[in-house]
Amino acid sequence: MARTGPRVTIRMGSTESSHTFTTQKNKRNHPARLELRRYDPVLRRHVIYREEK
Repeated sequence: MARTGPRVTIRMGSTESSHTFTTQKNKRNHPARLELRRYDPVLRRHVIYREEK
């Protein structure tokens, strides 16, 4: 059964390469676009990932 509520699956894209990953966020607590500093295996260093549409 599909879940209902504020939690949604989002796609995060690297600002410096084409690498992406998926995660979840609570739209009620964080309505703005998410921005995280994560490890990019393509570049082999930490870069900023932004929430994609």
